[in-house]
This record gives sequence, C-alpha cells and structure tokens, in this order.
Amino acid sequence: MNRRKTLYVMCLPAVLLIVFFVFIPLVNGVKMSLTDWNGFSQSYSYVGLENYKKLFSDSKIIHSIKNTFYVGLGDTLLQNIFGLCYALLLNRAFRGRSAIRAAIYLPVMVSSLLMGYIWFFIVQYDNGALNDILMLFGHEPVDWLASGTRAVNFIMVITSMQFVGQSMVIYLAGLQGIPKSMYEAPMIDGASPVQVFFKITLPMLKASILTNVTLKLIGGLQMYDLVVSLTNGGPGFSSHTISTMINYLYFDVQNAGYASALGVCLFLIIMTATLLVNRFLKKED
Repeated sequence: MNRRKTLYVMCLPAVLLIVFFVFIPLVNGVKMSLTDWNGFSQSYSYVGLENYKKLFSDSKIIHSIKNTFYVGLGDTLLQNIFGLCYALLLNRAFRGRSAIRAAIYLPVMVSSLLMGYIWFFIVQYDNGALNDILMLFGHEPVDWLASGTRAVNFIMVITSMQFVGQSMVIYLAGLQGIPKSMYEAPMIDGASPVQVFFKITLPMLKASILTNVTLKLIGGLQMYDLVVSLTNGGPGFSSHTISTMINYLYFDVQNAGYASALGVCLFLIIMTATLLVNRFLKKED
C-alpha cells in the first residue's frame, strides 16, 4: 500500500502540469468559443454554436484547413521517407559518417521562425539569392512566393528538410536495435536486399515508424512559425494554416471567440488524426 501511495505522489507533479497547462486552457478555450468576445473587452455575450456554424461557410477557414492537411500529411510523408533513407545509409560503417549525421541533424537546432526568414531572403523577388543566380545565367527573376500553391509547397519542403534529422535519429535507433542474427538466415537462403528490407527491417521498425508518424503529423498540423516568417499567410490568405489563421482572427480581426472555435477544431483534428494513426499502426500483423 505504501508503494502505491509513493507512485501516486510521484505522478502528482505530472498530473498537475497536465491539469494547469492542458485541461484548464482547453476548458477555457471551449468556453470562449461560445462567445463573441473580442479578446480585450470586459464584456461579452454567449452566442452558442454560431462560431462553429460560421467556420464551415467561411472560405478562408476552409482554405486554411486544406493547407493544414496538405502540409501536415506531405511533411509527414517526406520526413519519414527521407529520414528512413538517411538512416539506412548512415547505419553503415564508413569514414565521415558522424560528420554527415551531424550535418543532417544541424538544421533541427535552428528556430523555425529563423529558418523562414533565411529562406525568405533566398526566394524573395528583389535581391533574393535564388533570383541572383538565375540572373547570373541570363534568366528573368521569378516571384517565387506570388503563387499561393507554390508558397505552400515551399513551406512543406522547407520544414520537411529542416526536421528530417529527427526522423533519421529515431530510425537509426530502431535499426541499431535489430539483432544482426535476424539477417543471417535470409542472407544464407539467398534473399535479396529488397526482400530483407520488407520482410525483416521494415516490420522491426514498427515502433520507430509509429513514433515518427505521430510526432511529424502533430508538428505538421500545428505549422505556424515558418508560415509567419516566410509568407505571413500570403499572398492574400492563400498560404494560411489553421494556426496562423487563429493568430490572424485573434489579433488582427479581434474576434477571440471565433479564433477559439477554430482552435478547438484544430485540437479535435490533431487528436482524431493521432488516434487514427496509432490505431492503424498498432494493429497486429
């Protein structure tokens, strides 16, 4: 009994952190989403589900939701594919392996906000590094961020390449945890490298895949910093994600109730996506 009480006491700090920093803000957010509060005034009135009804008829919100899913799913796919490829390559012993690992992981240590500004100075129309190179070879400069579709693709690729090092490290840990004895029998039987990968390596990386997909999906759906620094949602509203749209609605439009409703929807989207991914990947073979 004393041991059980000790375990409860040890869990108490974590429970308190979850209550104060997750549960209470969530409850307050749901409460705020049922009002017309502007975020500053002392007075407000309850409007029920009007904010939620408005979400489904607002073209800007719908477009930001589409961008969020596009970036989130694309980012998850690219990071896992390239992260696994890097891990398979760098799991082999060769000179300079540690330096290459460090170089791939290094961008993870850079702030996403700062990474967005770095790439903005590379792809901007006037005096952008990319356009300077094009002009050096006699080509006309290109306004890379003038198209919303192109801007969203830039965001997805940049964030994927920035954080691919995280996926690589997780996959490397999984690869190094596979016993070498598991590869001996198929190699003796003459199995091809492709067969070994799909029959042994990939199934043994199931835990790493689950971890990577979950983390990257949550991170992709919460995309904010890079969008703000690279496009700020432009041109117009074409590259906004849900997170940046929440910021716009709260601070620029001063519609805190509407922004809170969108925030609750984002929470439900992330929770649903995470549960579905975990349920799918945890199914027994």
